[in-house]
Amino acid sequence: MRSLLGIGVLSGLIGTLSACGTASIDDHQMAEPSFSPEDFFNGVLTAHGVVRDYSGAATRHFNADITACWQGGVGTLDEAFVFDDGEQQVRIWTLTPDGAQRYIGTAGDVVGEGNARWQGNAMFLDYTLRIELEDGPIDVNIDDRMYRVSENVVINESKMRKFGVGVGEILLTLVRHPEREATCPSN
Repeated sequence: MRSLLGIGVLSGLIGTLSACGTASIDDHQMAEPSFSPEDFFNGVLTAHGVVRDYSGAATRHFNADITACWQGGVGTLDEAFVFDDGEQQVRIWTLTPDGAQRYIGTAGDVVGEGNARWQGNAMFLDYTLRIELEDGPIDVNIDDRMYRVSENVVINESKMRKFGVGVGEILLTLVRHPEREATCPSN
């Protein structure tokens, strides 16, 4: 009996560990609805999310208004965040094509360049975000995983790491509002 219990525990552990492998963007090649950044991130969007610390406890929540525009294949996402404590942040992403189904992403608080790629209904974006704290700035690696679940909704889960150790997560919903007209700069 004891050995059967041990085998059951070992089997469960092996199953759990094998599920911990890193998902590839290629795993989503055939998933629907298809995700095209130029299609989804175009016009007026809103974001609604929760920030969780390393233990999974929700520490903050936020809403954001986003205006997304494209010119000559280059996208601009102008994001205005309002957090539950009243803090406001602005981030302006520039997405520049970098080959088939790839973009380079830059923003004022992003260190260097982020790398975005998409397949099927998913888009993954990896970048380093500089976060300003009272004691000074810290750089945190962000692994964004976005999944288009309907025509106007994307679910985004972000893992935050420092020195390879998980320090927090962000879970948010992006909602596209095609009925609203975006005001985009013209060149």
